[in-house]
Amino acid sequence: MAFFNRKNLDALDKIFRINLINSCSGFKSANLIGSISTKGITNVAVFSSVTHLGSNPPTLGFILRPTTVPRNTHKNIKDVGFFTINHIYEEIIDDAHHTSAKYPEEVSEFDVTSLEEEFKGDFKAPFVKNAPVQMSMKFIEEIYVPSNDVLLVVAQIQELYVNDTLLQEDGLINLSKGNVATINGLDTYAIPKFKKQLSYQRPKKLEKSV
Repeated sequence: MAFFNRKNLDALDKIFRINLINSCSGFKSANLIGSISTKGITNVAVFSSVTHLGSNPPTLGFILRPTTVPRNTHKNIKDVGFFTINHIYEEIIDDAHHTSAKYPEEVSEFDVTSLEEEFKGDFKAPFVKNAPVQMSMKFIEEIYVPSNDVLLVVAQIQELYVNDTLLQEDGLINLSKGNVATINGLDTYAIPKFKKQLSYQRPKKLEKSV
């Protein structure tokens, strides 16, 4: 079994270390975040750090790298206060991944890929059309993590759209049915398959020793 201590990790080739550490935490969510500038220019970008923070109120968070260079998604979210989260599915993986390319703020990634923007109701930010799960989000706060120089962006779900075929009677969204993707590391995508759903677990009754 391969072994790395902190000294080994620090001495690794930069690319090898980035790939290693980005994949050692396990499969990550694969999402497209849609936003819009104050000038009306749409933006969509792939993120693998969206995570559940709480159910009541329904809150999600994601990590942003340092803002020492232009981060169009971050700027749009701070300026407008709203954005969308859209699950990546198998058919759009290539275009979704291309949104990681660094385009200037006046260029919309919707215009350089086959991804289609979709506006719903009065919500300001664009959704990704045909994404099996779509969420409209309201920015709440950002928390600076000085040890790694990153930001945790916290937002609450305002609206949730789920493809009917994915939603179970108990409320579970069965992502397998939508061929929803996950990310391994930085640039490797997989399509997980449903195996089993287990019941809520309670402690076993332990027999008293005589």
